[in-house]
Amino acid sequence: MSERTKDDLETTRVANADKLRDELKRRSERDRAYLVVLAGSEVGKMYKLGAGETTLGRSHRADVRIDDDSISRLHAKVIVDGQDIVIEDLGSSNGTLVNGDRITRNALSDGDKIRLGETTILKFTFHDRLDESFVQKMYDAALRDPLTKAYNKKYLLDQLVHEVSYAKRHRSPLSLIMFDLDHFKRVNDTYGHVAGDQVLSQTATRVTALLRNEDMFARYGGEEFCIVLRGISLDDAGTLAERVRVAIEEHVFRSGSTELRATASLGVAQYDGEGEPVTLIEAADSALYAAKGAGRNRVLVKFPTG
Repeated sequence: MSERTKDDLETTRVANADKLRDELKRRSERDRAYLVVLAGSEVGKMYKLGAGETTLGRSHRADVRIDDDSISRLHAKVIVDGQDIVIEDLGSSNGTLVNGDRITRNALSDGDKIRLGETTILKFTFHDRLDESFVQKMYDAALRDPLTKAYNKKYLLDQLVHEVSYAKRHRSPLSLIMFDLDHFKRVNDTYGHVAGDQVLSQTATRVTALLRNEDMFARYGGEEFCIVLRGISLDDAGTLAERVRVAIEEHVFRSGSTELRATASLGVAQYDGEGEPVTLIEAADSALYAAKGAGRNRVLVKFPTG
């Protein structure tokens, strides 16, 4: 055998060994267990499962908290022990089903569908880093407005149902601020749509900085936004609305070398415990248009009747 042939064989062996190591590494990285929400609250959200036990339920004590009235406070747990992954029902009221069968304890395989309560369905799966990044981007794209990064209208309306249910169940206040930018069409007509987009994006950044993690900020459409405030009274929501108004009024918006100002009109309402979730939006919207009619750049509160 010639020296060249020996060298070629050695190169092939090294290449094959490198390929094998890469494949083993890829398989190892894929051994990351996740639960992905297929139906219910927060569709598309991913929960990574670490070693040991992960509890699922609607309690704040659950490792994976799911806001669904039909789910028990501590509904089930997933146990990761090396290569063995098992789900166990924790005596829930509405049961835990795997691929349609009610279980007390069941080993999980890639692709299994887990139903908790009446409406929440999770998929058990393995992902590698690239999978995780892709799914997260798809999740964000489905729920967020691409320009402002605020939640989109569909997500707002879906989540408001859960927020109203939470407020009723815990007898806690739920307030909503609706606002839009005054004379926004003039901004687009005068400075162009690129500048208008910058104003919307910068408005979202300014407002987000004023909010808690549990507050939900969404773009309702055009230059109109909503803030959902769990556990916040009407008076406190009005105080926050005024802070938002001032933050927008005092900000110098920039688009390239152009500097411009903007103001906002805001309406505030509190859920009164009756009616559908959309009634809260209608009440805040009514207050918003009253603020516009009163001269704009102000906050008006919709007080409950009766």
